[in-house]
Amino acid sequence: MGKKKTLTGALLTAAIMTVAGCSGQGAVSGETATAPADPGDASGAIKVLTHRTDLVQNGTMDKYAAEFNKIYPKVKVKFEGLTDYEGEVKIRMNTDDYGDVLMIPAAVAKNDYPKFFAPLGSAGELGDKYRFSDKAEVGGKIYGISTFGTANGFLYNKAVWKKAGITDWPATPKEFVDDLKAIESRTDALPYYTNFKDGWPLTAWSNNIGSVTCDAKANDKLAGPVSPWKQGSDLHTIDSLLYDIVEGGLSEKDPNTTNWEASKDMVARGKVATMQLGSWAITQMQAAAEKAGTNPDDIGFMPFPARKDGKYCAILASDYQQAVNVHSDHKTAARAWVDWFTEKSGFPATEGAVPALRSAPMPDTLDDFVDNDVTFLERSEAKTGAVNAIDNAAEIGLNKPDYRQKLVDTARGAQDGSLEDFLADLDKRWNEAAGTVGS
Repeated sequence: MGKKKTLTGALLTAAIMTVAGCSGQGAVSGETATAPADPGDASGAIKVLTHRTDLVQNGTMDKYAAEFNKIYPKVKVKFEGLTDYEGEVKIRMNTDDYGDVLMIPAAVAKNDYPKFFAPLGSAGELGDKYRFSDKAEVGGKIYGISTFGTANGFLYNKAVWKKAGITDWPATPKEFVDDLKAIESRTDALPYYTNFKDGWPLTAWSNNIGSVTCDAKANDKLAGPVSPWKQGSDLHTIDSLLYDIVEGGLSEKDPNTTNWEASKDMVARGKVATMQLGSWAITQMQAAAEKAGTNPDDIGFMPFPARKDGKYCAILASDYQQAVNVHSDHKTAARAWVDWFTEKSGFPATEGAVPALRSAPMPDTLDDFVDNDVTFLERSEAKTGAVNAIDNAAEIGLNKPDYRQKLVDTARGAQDGSLEDFLADLDKRWNEAAGTVGS
């Protein structure tokens, strides 16, 4: 993963308006992309658009296609990896030509999914089979199936934490900060790394919404003038922890110099002790350790430092959802690929990710969570559309790095203000926006 370029300003607005159907793309039949009853029923050439340029370039996706063709020999799969996936796909969606299978871009409003993607089945049918299906549910139909999901928490170097004398996971934000202070005083490692410059890692903090209060519907409950950053809320706890880490001098001195790719090696070598990330990052850090000649088993993953009734909770959130272009001439073949990639490819396990298929086991990367009875909660997406509308109107960006970059700058004194004033301003803007767009 890495920093993604995005459209901004008037160009972004124009793109989203067009994607919402202003170019006349709205009139479609809604024909279901039905799974083939027999592998021989699927045929034709399909193009799969993906953000995983690395897997296209190193031949991994072609290997998946070769395995797919052992079952579906009449389907030819071509991949196109897009570096600026979001920006490029939004522009392509001004036409009918945006691949046969694609990852649903974030800019497409959820209620507009039927205009651009073929329904895959009913919410009841697919919801019982797949995790995260409600993220792509509109009017009782599902328009996308998750490639995989991720648990959120803190990736850490076990050897560094052990050297600091820490043997148990912190159970509160204060304990977490105290542990970072112990790492600072007892080791040569930087206790915490923000990945400020790349920006996107800061957005992962929002995936802890619900983990703090052990509430799978916590994100849905933001849909209204509810003061999301009030004392005791998930977001107050999450952003206060980040603020306290930075204010305490426990992160890099100049966050403008951070580097995502370099941070993998720093964690692997024990130069950095801790980073807040999704569980998808575990395998990447383990690979970095192997490359550095250090022990991959030193790469650990811990839940957010909060417990309810003595137990930790971890929200499971969806990654990109695979969808079938409503204009595709080969919907059956496209659906065959989506189903095979989700259920048979082994991709989630290889990535160390949470499988969308409910019957599949949790990945080995989350063994520590399973062994320590961490409660997994699938994040409800029932009111994501309303929450996103408020967020956009408030110009905060729960899933963008900007406001947390400002939070970091405030904590380190590069920007005037206090934590209390900063969070109060967010609440004010959120509540005003909720009154404008409704819930």
